[in-house]
This record gives sequence, structure tokens and C-alpha cells, in this order.
Amino acid sequence: MQQQDGRYSRQERLAGVGEEGQKRISASRMTVVGCGALGTAQAELLVRAGVGHLRIVDRDFVELSNLQRQLLFDESDARDALPKAIAARKRLLAINSSVGVEAVVADLTPENANDLLDNSDIILDGTDNFETRYLINDYAVSQGRPWIYGAAVGTYGIKMAMMPGDTACFRCVYPEPPGGVQPTCETAGVFGPVTASIAALQSSEALKFAAEGSISGAIVTLDLWDLRIRQVGAPARDPDCPCCVHRQFEYLDGRHQAPISLCGRNAVQIHERRRPVDLPALARQLESAGQVRFNEFALRASIDSFELTIFPDGRAIIKGTTDTGVARSLYSRYIGS
Repeated sequence: MQQQDGRYSRQERLAGVGEEGQKRISASRMTVVGCGALGTAQAELLVRAGVGHLRIVDRDFVELSNLQRQLLFDESDARDALPKAIAARKRLLAINSSVGVEAVVADLTPENANDLLDNSDIILDGTDNFETRYLINDYAVSQGRPWIYGAAVGTYGIKMAMMPGDTACFRCVYPEPPGGVQPTCETAGVFGPVTASIAALQSSEALKFAAEGSISGAIVTLDLWDLRIRQVGAPARDPDCPCCVHRQFEYLDGRHQAPISLCGRNAVQIHERRRPVDLPALARQLESAGQVRFNEFALRASIDSFELTIFPDGRAIIKGTTDTGVARSLYSRYIGS
């Protein structure tokens, strides 16, 4: 990356960075998985700090309801239903054209995880579901790569950084996804400042790691409405953890892939096909069933009370239900099994 005199001077004056730390930041390669409220804020902070290369992986497109908290997007992005990764890249390059920004419009799956997470010095979580986080954790542990978990809903947020071999891994702390009814962005809403705060903590960990190679395993939680911030020490490793102790990478091996209900979307994502979809041909097939529009990135069909968004790789988002059985039935009926 070409250095720009004075651009990072205020950052270089930090005792923990200096000129050498900035050089290491400028040589670093990072991946943000998920470009929503957390991912957009992470990406902007990292690009402004001058990371060498940033890969953004996101499956989704911009909607008007995103603009309350997803910092890189504007009304034109929502109007054009641009893929979030594409819209983010355009904005990020306008902020700092010397950073290599790579946009990947895809869902992170066991089939592509090794390709999409490869060559990353650190991985930042901007996702909205435990299945993808377990997949990131499997990859990170298998390759010895640090990653930073973050989540926010309502006015509450949490951050935890993990260094395989040194700290507990994600499955040490969460052996199974939380049971019962959990609050989501759809049911509890989400406060923009809390997502920005958690993203700032995640980005801070990433930049500190890039500059000096250290990472904190402490868990930080906060509730910005009540102004409660808490830090607890790094959790202990589970001596019987299936992932970091027994090295059983069940999510990376594809044994847990399933339809995913999307946070705040009243929608289910399905990614079960293994062949590409001809979007123009599918548009012609669906014209008699409902209103259809498409571009090179996705096809959107409004059928009865549902909205189907189909991507070229066969992935689909079925909006109007959180029932995975209903979503699978609609997928099979209109797209194929």
C-alpha cells in the first residue's frame, strides 16, 4: 500500500502504534464477515486507519430500514437494492483509495470458507447468527487465526476476541446456540449507538493486534440506554471443547448447515443448491406468479405475501416468514429442489 505523508500522523503518535506499528497496520490483511450495522462501522474504522487490504463478505442487499444504523449506506443504495458489499466498497474507496477493498457478494459457507477467509491476519464478526459464528470459529481454530466476535440487539452489546491456542474459543463459551426464544432486531429493535460502540471495540482489537500482535480475551458487555459497561476476565478454555481441544470442526465440515432465520428481517435464508441460477430465465418463469425485477446481482419476486430474493449462486432469502419449513417449501416450488 502506498503511504501518504501525514495521513496517519495522529495515529502514529499513539504510544502503542508509532511509525513501525503503522507500517504493520498498512501491511495487514483483514476480513469482515457481514456488512450490516457492525460490519459497516468496522470497515470504515479499519479503512480510515489504513489497513492494507480489507475483504468484505456479505450475502445481503441494502434496504431503507438499514439506514438507521448501517453507516456506509445512503438512500440511493436502498433505492437501487445494491448488494451491501458492493455499496460498501464504493464508499470505502472514496474515503481511502490507497486501501485494497475487496467486495464478495456471497454467504459464508463450509464450501467457500477456506477461500474467503484465507490470507486474513484477523477476522471480524459482523454476522447475525450463531451458525456462521461457529463456522468462523472452526476455521480460525483450524488455521490458528485470531477473530473477534461481536453482537448487539436492543441497547445491549457484547465483544470477545479470540486467539486460538491462547484463549478460549467460541465453543468453549457457547457450546450450543442459546435455547428458547431469543430477542432479535425484529422483536426488540436495535439502537444505532450500541452497534457502533461494539464495532469500535472490535476494530480496536483488530488494529491493536495488527500494530503489536497482542489481543485481549476479556469479554466486554454494555447497555448504552442504562449506561452500564462491564468487563470480565478472559474465560477459561473448556478442557473437553470439541473444537479447540478435540479439533472436531463440525461446522467447517458442513455437518450443521441449515436454513437460517435472519435477525430483524422476518426472513429465512436458504443455500442448498450447488449449481448457479440463470436469473433472466428464472425471471421469465416467475412472471406469471407475481411481480419480478432483477439485475446482475439478484432477482426479487413478490408472490402472495412473500418476497423471494434469489442470487446467482442459488442462495435465496424468503421474506415474510421465519418458519424454515415454509421457506423451504417456497424455494422448492418456485426455484427448484
